[in-house]
Amino acid sequence: MNRKIMSAVGVAAAASLALTGCGGETAPEAAEGPVNITLAGWDFASTPEFQTLADAYTEANPDVTIELKEYPAGEDYDTALTADLAAGTAPDVFIVKNLKNYVTFQEGGTLLDISDVAAELDPATGGLEPMAVDGKTYAVPYRQDTWLLYYNKALFEKAGVDLPDGSWTWDDYADAAETLTKDIGEKQVTGTYLHSWQSTVQGFALAQTEGASLDGGDFSYLAPFYERELAMQDNGSQPSYATVTTNELTYQAQFGTQKAAMLPMGSWYIGTLVAEQASGAADTFEWGIAPIPQLDESTTGTENTPVSFGDPTTMGINAGIDESKIDAAKDFLKFAAGPEGAAALAEIGITPALIDDAVADAIFGLEGVPQDDLSRFSYTTHETLPENPVGQNTAAIQTILGETHSAIMSESTPVDEAITEAEERVANEVG
Repeated sequence: MNRKIMSAVGVAAAASLALTGCGGETAPEAAEGPVNITLAGWDFASTPEFQTLADAYTEANPDVTIELKEYPAGEDYDTALTADLAAGTAPDVFIVKNLKNYVTFQEGGTLLDISDVAAELDPATGGLEPMAVDGKTYAVPYRQDTWLLYYNKALFEKAGVDLPDGSWTWDDYADAAETLTKDIGEKQVTGTYLHSWQSTVQGFALAQTEGASLDGGDFSYLAPFYERELAMQDNGSQPSYATVTTNELTYQAQFGTQKAAMLPMGSWYIGTLVAEQASGAADTFEWGIAPIPQLDESTTGTENTPVSFGDPTTMGINAGIDESKIDAAKDFLKFAAGPEGAAALAEIGITPALIDDAVADAIFGLEGVPQDDLSRFSYTTHETLPENPVGQNTAAIQTILGETHSAIMSESTPVDEAITEAEERVANEVG
């Protein structure tokens, strides 16, 4: 008997559909005077993007006020938001934080069709195209982080290792990490640091392997990526998965306090590292950004476009919004996902979905951001594919693959055995 996987979010969204359907028969009254839009977000003290976008929009549109509603951070965001959607108390506009739950929200009837908004956005907006579901769009990206390679120039120079030049494959990266670990010669300093998330291996394998698919049932493309990572942790080039999880290591501390010479991480870390160096939470040292290493030489070098991954963070409109607010809400989404919103986000170090020259100038105009040509190239030039391709089974498959990641990286299950088990589980439990 097959077991079908359904996330808690999926169950709650289904309930939301039933509840909102029952309460949506009364025609809303037309609003008079200024329009007030409510916007969902999380952790306002350390996540200023929501207030930044609200302030920038209302400054240009004084007849509209945007009221923020704070939700828990992390996975609890989806849970709490879904409960409010079911109760009919959710904000007018909300962030679809995790792309793997996008279809769940859409199928639950909680997102308004905003295809007209998407049609007016710049086609170069990162992550926009994958948001289409059966020809319609229900959320638009306002930020799009891409995974990059951060490196400590001082530690490279101390070890006599050439700095990354944009030509690296993963094998070049592994060789450099091993050399750095041996030649830096300092206690507890490793060539690189790999965080515990499954995306640090699987996201690159999915994006860079030709023909790879999340929902195709064949996960053999993961094997060479895992074999390389296991070899690196076995030779000490990076802390082991067991060390990372048991000691609750953070990537900010490992790279920021110079315990690792390299760090594959999302572009969001640019703003974080700048802030931590300014505050003293991170050491003061010269660092740079390189393209993430590539599977082969066909996408290396500054004459080519490196392939990376990263899910967009998107905004949608609550399907239960008062009709009198819809036009204002759509206009806000166009602003947030357009050049004006992008410029506002770049000024606070956030990577927007639309990267143009003005955005790049703003990011590289921040004090502490490296000024070399490769860093700017790495930030502005890449093909970014989703970690969580939009699909009905994405959340369920990723849950299984998360367990596969833990089994492999903890070395409790051999690579081929763990991948075969994942393929069998997806075939039996999903769909």
